[in-house]
Amino acid sequence: MLQPKRVKYRKVMRGNRGGTASGGTVILEGNWALKAQQTGWITARQIEASRRAIVRSLRRGGKVWIRVFPDKPITKKPLETRMGSGKGNVEFWVAVVKRGRIMFEIAGVDDDVAREALRLAARKLPVATSIVGRSDFLLAHAG
Repeated sequence: MLQPKRVKYRKVMRGNRGGTASGGTVILEGNWALKAQQTGWITARQIEASRRAIVRSLRRGGKVWIRVFPDKPITKKPLETRMGSGKGNVEFWVAVVKRGRIMFEIAGVDDDVAREALRLAARKLPVATSIVGRSDFLLAHAG
């Protein structure tokens, strides 16, 4: 699973979950992409499950780009532990995904195959998503 090799600080605060994505909102490599319509945290396990769903659906054809990386550590205290005595240990890693962020891109396969692969990947994620094509961006930025 994805996680950073090393970080400057072991534990971080929860942060602000609101707003829209400031970067990563345009398709760079592929022809089809999965775009977040909602803000949320996506765990490394969910990213891996989505990646596997895409790769299996493509049957080893085409190319996949993962545009999110889980670099935020989430801590949890053990069960039945009293309040206080510091912050818990790091349990898993998440990627902070804001509305408008491109999460996965696909190229090198037919449109129907790509849309089906992204639909299967979207089922593994906890945020609402939409499937967008490169032509959608060309039309939006043309005028």
